[in-house]
Amino acid sequence: MIYKKTTLKNGLRILTIPVKGTQTATVMLMVGVGSRYESEKQAGLSHFIEHMLFKGTVKRPTAQSISEELDAIGGEFNAFTAKDKTAYYAKVDSKHIEKALDVVSDIFLNSKLEQAEINRERGPILQELSMYEDEPRRSVGDEFEKMLYVDQPIGRGIVGYKKTISEFKRKDFVAYMKKHYNANETVVCVAGKFKEDEILSQIKSYFLAFPTGAKAQMKKVVEKQAIPAVHLKFKKTDQTHFILGNRAYHQDHKDRYVLALLSIILGGNMSSRLFIEIRERRGLAYFVHTSVDTYQDCGYIATQAGVEHNKIEQAITAVLAEYKKVTTEKVGEKELQKAKDYVKGRAVMGLEASDDVAMFFIDQEMHKEKIMTPKEVFAKIDAVTVDDILRVGKDVFQNSKLNLAIVGPHKNNKKLQALLKI
Repeated sequence: MIYKKTTLKNGLRILTIPVKGTQTATVMLMVGVGSRYESEKQAGLSHFIEHMLFKGTVKRPTAQSISEELDAIGGEFNAFTAKDKTAYYAKVDSKHIEKALDVVSDIFLNSKLEQAEINRERGPILQELSMYEDEPRRSVGDEFEKMLYVDQPIGRGIVGYKKTISEFKRKDFVAYMKKHYNANETVVCVAGKFKEDEILSQIKSYFLAFPTGAKAQMKKVVEKQAIPAVHLKFKKTDQTHFILGNRAYHQDHKDRYVLALLSIILGGNMSSRLFIEIRERRGLAYFVHTSVDTYQDCGYIATQAGVEHNKIEQAITAVLAEYKKVTTEKVGEKELQKAKDYVKGRAVMGLEASDDVAMFFIDQEMHKEKIMTPKEVFAKIDAVTVDDILRVGKDVFQNSKLNLAIVGPHKNNKKLQALLKI
């Protein structure tokens, strides 16, 4: 898969990736700021801005006029806010790519941010916050990061607080966007079927006057932990949700591919160790999954599950036993190869879609010094050995890096604390 990178004089980066055999095209704009760049008073502002950019421009004055234009061509369009980035995108039949680029660029560059619309949108965002609070399978993730990065911007929920959401004024949006939404911090990506010269010319015409700005500054994570930690959020639920995991590596760490494969072996699919042990053998959970989350300066590997309230100790013990095993015994060559084939197979299937291709490349451009093609990533995966898995298992799964977050009707964490030993 070949990509081309073009950098404008103002610092804006453009990625164009032709994809053979597809009739779709995706345009994605990403700015390198998210919730971790906010102050406490700004908590939730990045996410609120994401909502507001769909509320009207001079050319398309209402939310309805924006959505109708993309609906009329059968397009998929959306946006998302993460802790370190915000993205806006549209996926369309390739013959409509110029229309999609026009709409997405327009909302990014020319949104009106009217106070009346801000006031109106508070309601849906407050309801979004309440919805996440009512979904313990999701909220336990927020609780886990809150305990890992206590009193740090990266530990805050992306949506923010009810107080801040209720108080934002138009000037807050304008000032934040003036500071962070600039050419240096923005990447435009087009993937799929398109005419490169025409698309590049169109992007340049829209963004050549986009102002240059300073690089966004974030507070680096401070990680201090000497003993295992437990965090309980009491909530009356039908099942107990927990995340149990360890501090690990940042997104550019040399062992990130080893850790990714280790997570697959532990709980990445339906034939993984924890899925077989916890669901199939013990019948403790319907959902159990291990994954790796990474940021520029930190990361973790963790297992999540939902269990009966009185089975929480049994489930935690089972997870810890599997963690222990990967620190003392080499995985089999066949098991490692199966994990490699799984990762590559999922990637190949995903990269048939223009939106996944756009995300694969734009995410790397935003946060890494060098973009790696799928072929280069696969070579890194293939190079991982069983000795690497054992070495990384020993490095990561240590008591001093162990953390447990629980959402459910539990108040006493002394029993749970006593269990936390790898």
